[in-house]
Amino acid sequence: MVVSVGAAAVGAGPRGASRKRGGPARVSRRGLLLGLFGPVAVAAAFVPVVAASRSLRVAEPPADIAFDETYRGRRIRGIRTTVVAAADGFLGDARWHVTVDGRPLHLMRRADGTWLSMVDHYRSYATPLDAARAAVDELGPGRQLRDGGQEHMGGDHGVHA
Repeated sequence: MVVSVGAAAVGAGPRGASRKRGGPARVSRRGLLLGLFGPVAVAAAFVPVVAASRSLRVAEPPADIAFDETYRGRRIRGIRTTVVAAADGFLGDARWHVTVDGRPLHLMRRADGTWLSMVDHYRSYATPLDAARAAVDELGPGRQLRDGGQEHMGGDHGVHA
């Protein structure tokens, strides 16, 4: 039933057809697509906001693989390498390549698992980083490590003024 008030028909549906009360609602394709993809679009819009709000850290290797720091004005860098023994591919003990200001610091592993350096070989340290820091302490401000190439065990302990 259509009742007209003035020039406009009241109660008429689109194109003048009336809809019965309580009947199934007709959904358009646009409404269906908005219902399906609307939440996805909203979630996609918030992903960059959430990602930016979290503190993202650059992937850093763990301290048991590598370290790089400035200690008392000296640049200490170290990386663990694995020595392969024989042709059968047996993986041997890990070794460290450590430098102080770009010059190699020779470290040795003791039988108890601690480390010592050629600069301070009377004391042992829990980690290669601790041994490198102790070597920097022993060097002091005016001395440098030798450029490497030849290992020697005596006199000036691998340092020069």
